Amino acid sequence: MAARRRQAARAVVLDEADRVLLLRARDPFVPAKGGWWELPGGGMEPGEESAVAAAREIEEETGLQGVEVGPCVWRHDARFVFAGIHFDQLEHIHVARWAGTGDTRSYRPGGLEPLEAMAFSGIGWWAAPDLVALQDGGERIIPPWLPEQLSQFLAAGAPAEPIHLGELGPVF
Repeated sequence: MAARRRQAARAVVLDEADRVLLLRARDPFVPAKGGWWELPGGGMEPGEESAVAAAREIEEETGLQGVEVGPCVWRHDARFVFAGIHFDQLEHIHVARWAGTGDTRSYRPGGLEPLEAMAFSGIGWWAAPDLVALQDGGERIIPPWLPEQLSQFLAAGAPAEPIHLGELGPVF
């Protein structure tokens, strides 16, 4: 089966306390994969800028309003199978700020596709050190490089150019 090639945008959404928002997800067609935590994001529409796509995906997948999407900080090539579909995508990961204190009550998706509605079960807000503990405790975080890169970003700020972190995949 041919892979679905596309450009995608994701966002590291940080609240006022520098906690990152992650979506709890699973593949509804393959329960044996178990669950994982992932950044909000998805495919870019033809001609759509990655920052615009990231903002759209944040609203659709979380319902958060007033999120300020900043520059693309990281890129990686992601190859994975979800719901029986093979994906091969270049992901542009932006840092975004939300002027609020993250809590799970703020989860009100604004426009999930049916497959996303079956896949997502909630959100969590995590401080960078907690991400390391989460991952060390056996939870999967996608992308797996997030705990390390987020800590570096919070300590040093955005790089002058996006960092390409190579190939991510397959993650399951």
